[in-house]
Amino acid sequence: MSPQTCSSRRALLLEGVRDTVPMLVGAAPFGVIFGTLAIAAGLSSATAIGMSVLVFAGSSQFIGVSLIGAGTALPVLWLTTFVVNLRHALYSATLLPFARDWSLAWRWPLAFWLTDETFAVVEHRFRTKGAAGGQWYWLGSSLAMYGNWLLWTVVGVSLGQSLPGLANLGLDFAMGATFAAIVAPQLKHRPALGAAVAAGVVAMLGRGLPYKLDLMLAALAGVLSGLLLEQWARRKEQAA
Repeated sequence: MSPQTCSSRRALLLEGVRDTVPMLVGAAPFGVIFGTLAIAAGLSSATAIGMSVLVFAGSSQFIGVSLIGAGTALPVLWLTTFVVNLRHALYSATLLPFARDWSLAWRWPLAFWLTDETFAVVEHRFRTKGAAGGQWYWLGSSLAMYGNWLLWTVVGVSLGQSLPGLANLGLDFAMGATFAAIVAPQLKHRPALGAAVAAGVVAMLGRGLPYKLDLMLAALAGVLSGLLLEQWARRKEQAA
């Protein structure tokens, strides 16, 4: 491997990290809140940190902690988190044309590290500059998000252990507000708006169902609505 090649790969890696910095700032409160709520829900520090290491999916981790705290049966917990993460099918379909020829040694770890934030950064870069050397760019973004999430999870766990009453200071509201702040800018696109409306309506209609089924049904309705609207939009563009 030539020094020029190493330099190019390093530059792409650092470019991915640099472009992800704003996302790191936005994700930091999530990590702190998750770590704190996990301790409040009765998880050990090792389990809470292990979730971030092995699951690395903020929304699923929050939902998982909520369901664990409510004593939900494991099959319901698994199914709910699976449905919530179905949005990654859309991400995969979008990035597949760029990553189709990459080896599995690249695609498997990058798929694990793919988050909403990394998808937004990588998709924009591929769409505007192409995917040449894109796996290194994607890796830089992924490692930055992964390390950032683990760091702030540990901070949240430490706070949860040292300040047991911290979970009662409105962090659940802060979590919802942060989610809303992330979702709101995406609602200018019809598939995202349709998914949000469908999920909201189903959540309201199913409010009070046992085992948090309202959450699972709302997530399923949102994902299916988004998929259908995305397909409809693509067919309309092809027909134009």
